[in-house]
Amino acid sequence: MLDRVESLMQSYVSELSNQYVEELFCKLPNGKRLRAKLVLKIAGTGEEALRLAAIIEMIHAASLLHDDVIDDADTRRGVASLNATEGSKQAVMMGDILYSKGFEELVAFERGLAAKVASAVTQLSIGEMMDVELSKKFNTDSEAYMQMIYQKTAALIEATAAASAMLAGKESRIYAIYGRNLGIAFQIIDDILDITQSSEQLGKPAMHDFEEGKCTLPYIYLYEAIDESGKARLKSLHAKKLSEDEKGWILAAMQETGALRKAYLYAKELGDEAVSLMESEGENSLADIVTAMIERNF
Repeated sequence: MLDRVESLMQSYVSELSNQYVEELFCKLPNGKRLRAKLVLKIAGTGEEALRLAAIIEMIHAASLLHDDVIDDADTRRGVASLNATEGSKQAVMMGDILYSKGFEELVAFERGLAAKVASAVTQLSIGEMMDVELSKKFNTDSEAYMQMIYQKTAALIEATAAASAMLAGKESRIYAIYGRNLGIAFQIIDDILDITQSSEQLGKPAMHDFEEGKCTLPYIYLYEAIDESGKARLKSLHAKKLSEDEKGWILAAMQETGALRKAYLYAKELGDEAVSLMESEGENSLADIVTAMIERNF
């Protein structure tokens, strides 16, 4: 069914009657389509569910275009990012087009459902802004970090699950909790993988987040666990290009202090709660999504 979601997205873009926009859209990598999978598993594969899945994936694609510009990212999912090939101005405007078209199609849905998704996009934008703000200095505030990743990543996944439940006549509150936990855990695992995986595995430079000024949860836990000289060294490496030796020191310190393990266990705790919720609802395929995400290779 994902191929039908892809076709709908292409159809929405084609309705704009602009060849250049269509060409740019075709250059965007598809990714995991996690949000579309959630819609189809919760709400089924009827026409409305397919349209909702396509709209949310367009919105997500728009957010990634803006994110790449903000981060000066040269790659996205292992291929050149649109801002790298076409320029930041074109990438921002393409993101605006996808946002606008997504909202144009979203208003056809019931008001409460549409408002749920629209509100999440507002949260996403605030989260993106807070990510930039937190990256201006070495952040050690785990609560600020968790609020930021909720807004930037989890809010749209939470709304996707809740809106899909509303479409299917299911209890949206339960699915919202599932989506929230999945979204936060997903981001924490991504943050861990940025540290533990190679550039080839990531499709971008390893430890790129820290070089960009981002202190993700493992770095916060590491800072809390090391001595004063270690704290000073870690802060001195923040937001700079790291040598292989410096990367090696960070990774070794993460492993020795248990910072990576602590971050993983927190993500797993959230994931386990989401799994239990879905198993209680007989939604084993949704539980499986969480399990597969938590157990990604480190």
